[in-house]
Amino acid sequence: MQFISNSASETKNIGSIIARNLLPGDIICLIGELGSGKTVLAKGIASGLRMGHKKVISPSFVLIREHRQGRLPMYHFDLYRLNQLNDILSLGYEDYLYAQGVSVIEWAQRLEYLFPSQCLKVEFFLKPGKKRVLKFSAKGNRYKKLLEKIHENIGN
Repeated sequence: MQFISNSASETKNIGSIIARNLLPGDIICLIGELGSGKTVLAKGIASGLRMGHKKVISPSFVLIREHRQGRLPMYHFDLYRLNQLNDILSLGYEDYLYAQGVSVIEWAQRLEYLFPSQCLKVEFFLKPGKKRVLKFSAKGNRYKKLLEKIHENIGN
């Protein structure tokens, strides 16, 4: 399933719609090149979790930022600057993935083999102008149901 976003505000809105349907322990893997909209979608998810999108910045230099002030905690990973496997292992990343919050993982393709087989995967593709194609795929029954709800609410 895919959606076309014509602007950053539309991408943020898609993130907000995703967030309204998230449950504790959900994992969202974001994949795309630099500047494709991953952080913008993460801001939308934060906004939909009622924590304010302005507090969300790319955690590139620390690998993970915890946001706890919304409906659910959000663990925002950014694996762009990941140098070695030990960097993520030493963080205890599994403790975040299986906690009572939502994990949003930018650059998930860098360590996709480490993450659970069940997740919602969003791939970003740049198009001319400010357009983006967001391609969603669900791995596991929970995420298939989530994707159905997202489709009902976005429907473009």
